[in-house]
Amino acid sequence: MSLKVYNTLHGKKEKFIPLKDGKVGMYVCGPTVYDTSHIGHARSVVVFDTIFRWLGQLGYEVTYVRNFTDVDDKIIKKANETGQDCSSITEKYIDEFHNEMDALNVLRPSFEPKATKHIQHIIDFIQMLIDRGKGYHVEGGDVYFSIDSFKDYGKLSGRNPDDMRAGARIAVDEKKKDPLDFALWKPAKPGEPFWESPWGMGRPGWHIECSAMSYEYLGQSFDIHGGGKDLIFPHHENEIAQTESLFGGQFVKYWIHNGFVDINNEKMSKSLGNFTMIKEVLDKYSPEVIRMFLLSNHYRSPIDYGKDSMREVSLGLDRIYAFLERLENAGCKKDESQKGELWNDFSLAMNDDFNSAKALGSVFEAVKKGNKLLDDIKEVPDDGVLETLNRSYNDIKAISHILGIFLIDPKSYFKGKKDRGMADKAIDPSEIENLIQQRAKARKDKNFSRADEIRDQLQSLNIVLEDGPKGTIWRFE
Repeated sequence: MSLKVYNTLHGKKEKFIPLKDGKVGMYVCGPTVYDTSHIGHARSVVVFDTIFRWLGQLGYEVTYVRNFTDVDDKIIKKANETGQDCSSITEKYIDEFHNEMDALNVLRPSFEPKATKHIQHIIDFIQMLIDRGKGYHVEGGDVYFSIDSFKDYGKLSGRNPDDMRAGARIAVDEKKKDPLDFALWKPAKPGEPFWESPWGMGRPGWHIECSAMSYEYLGQSFDIHGGGKDLIFPHHENEIAQTESLFGGQFVKYWIHNGFVDINNEKMSKSLGNFTMIKEVLDKYSPEVIRMFLLSNHYRSPIDYGKDSMREVSLGLDRIYAFLERLENAGCKKDESQKGELWNDFSLAMNDDFNSAKALGSVFEAVKKGNKLLDDIKEVPDDGVLETLNRSYNDIKAISHILGIFLIDPKSYFKGKKDRGMADKAIDPSEIENLIQQRAKARKDKNFSRADEIRDQLQSLNIVLEDGPKGTIWRFE
């Protein structure tokens, strides 16, 4: 099955055929680095990291560009509030972002351009727009893009400019030719960073930086442009208008947008006080649990972050690691040449618009089938059963490099869980040990109902007890 992707531009899945045979250019909008990144940022980064990995698995040579917006009104506001210069703020949050993404096992893109390092490219791009009558300079130093110069404005978002003018609450700006025209260059205000330009000292608008930097790294036209759904309008709509009005032809072939992260079934927003930062989530859960959670729904669907959903993901990850441990104990070994049914099912899911939720479902189905085979083994497994199990083992190992999860040695994984307690902080290892001691005493006292009650209590937490001559040990199922 060939790869199909959902193209926001046309509102449907389309067969993926890159502009250049064997090569893919992909640009994804990165964070505006004025504050700590939140779980919504993490979803976008992990989604496109997984897409990047799968495209590579399919044999494409991928040039992946993800930018940093490091000049912006929010950054300037933060600088004025804290008394720091803008570069100190942006470098702090870029470093923090990298550390958090490294923790989530995110691969670095091919290029990570910063807007402030490409000011001349942005200025050149704006000048070309002015020269072609697509942009205009007004008294005071502002430069705007003329919406009327691009007849297809609204084709990505499905918005009609006339309807927007009629229903929009747009502050009247006498300098603009049209209230929908947007800024390409802004004149400097006291205390703001600025650069010299043909229109005076100032700084670029937000939308122009991505058009200029994608052009610099990927050319006039490329294959994939991505980001969160909130960027469809106005950011990506404006990028299309700027670039296609300048060069003609198609700017981007496939537009891919990920859905939002809700918090306990509510939209995440600062006004609701539920803005959840990545570092807060990393304090509560292991990076693999977080990454698996972010891939547990189809990337275009919303996903709900909460204690219950994270516990469910954590228990699911435990099941996969427990299965891998059983396979290793049964003698399974890594052999990349052995691929089986699971890999085929996983590939079908990933080729169907990068459906990581369905791909994970195929892993759990294989775990269920594999555990039954292991349960049915009486003594030494026959060669056919062992080959089937070994294929499952190697399929999961191959899948782990695409999804970026279950990469840890199973014994190390479970030891780590014991050391830090349950991933959702619901139970502490010392509490488990205490219950095991209570159970041992109950058995000694022949209070078997109490012993069974404790075993059932631990089983409900996905904890398995194994009694042996040296006492009772426990592990996550």
